[in-house]
Amino acid sequence: MKIEKMEAGAKFPEFSISLVAGGEQKIGGSNDDNRWQLVVVYRGLHCPLCAKYLTQLEALADEYDQAGANVIAISGDGIEKAAEQVTKGTLKIDIGYGLTIEQMKELGLYISHPRSPAETDQPFPEPGLFVIRPDGTVQIIDISNAPFSRPDLSAILRGVGFAKEKNYPIRGTF
Repeated sequence: MKIEKMEAGAKFPEFSISLVAGGEQKIGGSNDDNRWQLVVVYRGLHCPLCAKYLTQLEALADEYDQAGANVIAISGDGIEKAAEQVTKGTLKIDIGYGLTIEQMKELGLYISHPRSPAETDQPFPEPGLFVIRPDGTVQIIDISNAPFSRPDLSAILRGVGFAKEKNYPIRGTF
């Protein structure tokens, strides 16, 4: 399968995702509150590395909020597995579920088949992280094809603060 790479500085695809806590969250697009978005795509409940990463994200959620960034983590899991992820990790951050294969492709994510029914029961996204500016453009893109490679969430937090404070340009647009 050929993956179409999202361009740095491109408009992030605008869509809504269902939240475990209820309702939906708009992702992408411009907003009037001048807040940035940190969108973390995780593989799903079956991934212990994802659970650890979500715990790290939870620990930094207040700092992201103070930096002016809304945080959401999303997966292709259904509501039952996503709710279990919240309970298992005692997560308070927004957890979205039901990311479709088409949405995964639109985001340029790698998609994997389960190794066995014991792992999970459907194709799932490999990790991705997107920092979206208030105008809906992508400031930072990090996509991996395996669960072992993920950006340092503290470094991303510092990068968001620096980019906002210094009006740092979107890199990688040559």
